[in-house]
Amino acid sequence: MTTESSSGVKSGGGNIHKLCDRVASSTLLEDRRDAVRALKSLSKKYRLEVGTQAMDHLVHILQTDRSDSEILGYALDTLYNIICNDEEEEQDENAQKQEEDLGVLFTDKFLGDSENVTLLLTLLEEFDFHVRWPGVKLLTALLKNQCNQVQGVILVSPMGVSRLMDLLADSREVIRNDGLLLLQQLTKGNAAIQKIVAFENAFERLLDIITEEGSSDGGIVVEDCLLLLVNLLKNNSSNQNFFKEGSYIQRMKPWFEVGDDNSGWSAQKVTNLHLMLQLVRVMVSPVNSPGATSSCQKSMYQCGLLQQLCTILMATGVPADILTETINTVSEVIRGSQINQDYFASVNAPSNPPRPAIVVLLMSMVNERQPFVLRCAVLYCFQCFLYKNQKGQGEIVATLLPSTIDANSISAGQLLCGGLFSADSLSNWCAAVALAHALQDNLTQKEQLLRVQLATSLGKPPVSLLQQCTNILSQGSKVQTRVGLLMLLCTWISNCPIAVTHFLHNQENVPFLTGQISENLGEDERLVQGLCALLLGICIYYNDNSLENYTKEKLKQLIEKRIGKENFVEKLGFVTKHELYSRAAQKPQPVFPSPEQMLFDHEFTKLVKELEGVITKAVHKTSEEEKKEEEVKKTLEQHDSIVIQYKDLIRDQDTQIQELREQVSTLSLNSEQMQNQITQQQSQIQQHKDQYNILKLKLGKDSQGLSSSQGEGAHVNGLHSEELSQLREEVEELRRQHTLQHTQLSDKDSLINTLVFTAGCSHQEVESLRSRVQAQCAEISQLQTERLELIRRAEAVVSCYIQTCCPTSLSPRSLLPLQEECRGLREGHAGLEQQLASAQSTVAIEQTEKTKLQQEVQESKKEQDDLLMLLADQDQKILNLKQRLRDLGETIDEDEDELDARDQFGEDDDDDDEDEDNND
Repeated sequence: MTTESSSGVKSGGGNIHKLCDRVASSTLLEDRRDAVRALKSLSKKYRLEVGTQAMDHLVHILQTDRSDSEILGYALDTLYNIICNDEEEEQDENAQKQEEDLGVLFTDKFLGDSENVTLLLTLLEEFDFHVRWPGVKLLTALLKNQCNQVQGVILVSPMGVSRLMDLLADSREVIRNDGLLLLQQLTKGNAAIQKIVAFENAFERLLDIITEEGSSDGGIVVEDCLLLLVNLLKNNSSNQNFFKEGSYIQRMKPWFEVGDDNSGWSAQKVTNLHLMLQLVRVMVSPVNSPGATSSCQKSMYQCGLLQQLCTILMATGVPADILTETINTVSEVIRGSQINQDYFASVNAPSNPPRPAIVVLLMSMVNERQPFVLRCAVLYCFQCFLYKNQKGQGEIVATLLPSTIDANSISAGQLLCGGLFSADSLSNWCAAVALAHALQDNLTQKEQLLRVQLATSLGKPPVSLLQQCTNILSQGSKVQTRVGLLMLLCTWISNCPIAVTHFLHNQENVPFLTGQISENLGEDERLVQGLCALLLGICIYYNDNSLENYTKEKLKQLIEKRIGKENFVEKLGFVTKHELYSRAAQKPQPVFPSPEQMLFDHEFTKLVKELEGVITKAVHKTSEEEKKEEEVKKTLEQHDSIVIQYKDLIRDQDTQIQELREQVSTLSLNSEQMQNQITQQQSQIQQHKDQYNILKLKLGKDSQGLSSSQGEGAHVNGLHSEELSQLREEVEELRRQHTLQHTQLSDKDSLINTLVFTAGCSHQEVESLRSRVQAQCAEISQLQTERLELIRRAEAVVSCYIQTCCPTSLSPRSLLPLQEECRGLREGHAGLEQQLASAQSTVAIEQTEKTKLQQEVQESKKEQDDLLMLLADQDQKILNLKQRLRDLGETIDEDEDELDARDQFGEDDDDDDEDEDNND
């Protein structure tokens, strides 16, 4: 058996060597094509031999035989067979490992020259199916084996990514679908390529394909599109922003429209919906930047996507894994978004009577019969609902207060208390963590929760919720329960001195904690010891010294005596060193492989990290150091108060300075306006002064002349000044009247001149018209005379004609036949003219045909002359050949020579005859 197989390999190897020689040396394309086809058939069975011997020849074929698609297809298929690792065949681990090693080996060999990848990208532009499809598969296999190296080549190749994006537009589904697989491999872990693909309109194309294929009801193609979308968006803030800005979030809403009948979901639909929900979570993941996440959350609320997800959340018949993932998705859509959290609080389950969705979900969380992953999802949803939501925290705590408890309905507070004290440790842990989130960073609710009283049994007084938690701790329950309660207590009393006082007021709590910390317990109990140390440290750090027996100093002395400071710090440090602590600190969602490993909450890990250092310092400090610190604090407080006073003073002074500056600017503006007004007034005053001086001079002259004339007048005539003024007025009035009359006279003179001129023009026009009328009358008389002369001459001609042609007298009736004959002659003349025109047209057509025939005859003669010339040349060649044969000693039949000569002479004679005919 071994001998046969080895001989088969040898014979196969020999054939492969011969085929490679044919590929390299054959000049005929058919031979090379057959050889490559044979290599393809051997490439799977003799993968190592074909890959080792034929790869370089196959690459050369791709470079040189670009014109033949068939040989290109065979070469690409062969390269694919030797590079691809066939995952479908069932093989053992060793064989599979060998296959993978061969694939990597030949991939490295192919990528030894980066131009091979560029060549492959060029071949993908070929539309021929037999070239494009194997090219896509080959490039996908290269990416699977050496992703980073191929990505680097494609990234620097001009239009490399664009060529691959064109595959999504191919009308052949098999190429489009394999193109999706190629792009999945190409976009893995490479943000630069992801951005290029996104900006090549990938989102639009992929969403169109998903819609065309039936969305969640679609097949494997929808799954491939969703996987590619996840690759493009996950951990890529640029693409996420582009996706949101392009309004693609709105197009996701129809994916989640499920009907009332949710029975019989196919496995593919479940897979598709899982990926769709994952895509939503990628956009609102807590690891994204807060601004981007908030913007996407807002868009999901506005377009109704959150409402659609809540509908699935409350629907019946939805598969459990889809329901779980939907809860996780809703959690991250509402996390930290006040408007989304408010909407979620208003959602009711379709029950009778309707119950809030939060209550329905908490019922599942504290129900030990529900699946573990579902309970984890509900806890995450509740945590996200309360994250940075003080309003929601207050509503949850309010359901625990005595004044708001409704005995007829189940509230969130009742469910949390029920889970906190149930027999199921997982319910204890989940309820404790949920309640701790209702108190996170909320001092008001921490103080409010101190009012909660619980009735433990009939006939006994109620105890506070805080005391009941410590009672359960002291009873030695399961580790998971105690860890949950310790996390709740630490969260509750941290940064709340009143809660610390309430906790220390119970005389049993401090001895219990010191006893737990000081004991040497097993590995599992060390975590509880560390949390007890943290709780005791919080009691020290946030202690307001209101209880005389449990002041900071006394608690530290107690630690030093019963535990030891070093031992205390060591136990405290064990919390952060725990493996499950590190896992919980990574991300907010509680994801654990099993219920027993649910020990730490993400938000609690932040609290431990914050408090561990300050508690360690607080424990190590002596009373003197504390006094100094107190003094420093007081000094700082005084300093702060002084600084605050100075800040207030400076703030007031700044305000006053600002007001004064505004007043100064206003006054400056007013001053400028006043200055402008003064300048204008000064210029006006100067103008008035100048005018006054001029008037003064004029008045001086006038007064001198007037005084002299008045003196003379008075002296001569003896008239008074009043009479002179009256006389002046009368003279002025006479002057005005004279001027008015003179003006009127001028107007009348101009009017008379105008009328005279108009009359003269009218007389000239009348004379002109009269002469024209006389000329026309003469012309009319002449025309009438000529007309009469013509009539007379016509009558004479007619009478002469009658006398000459017709001796007998003819009446007008007898002229009718002549008129008919004239009409007939006219019609005949018209007919003759038509015949003449027709004949002329016929002659023109025949002339055109004659011209064409003459041209054809000329062309025929020319062709005949060319043929004769060819025949003459051939005859001359024949004669030359015969002569050469004679020279070489060959015998030639004389009859043939005579016949040839006769034929030649006959042809010459024919030519002469034709020439004579042509001349004729």
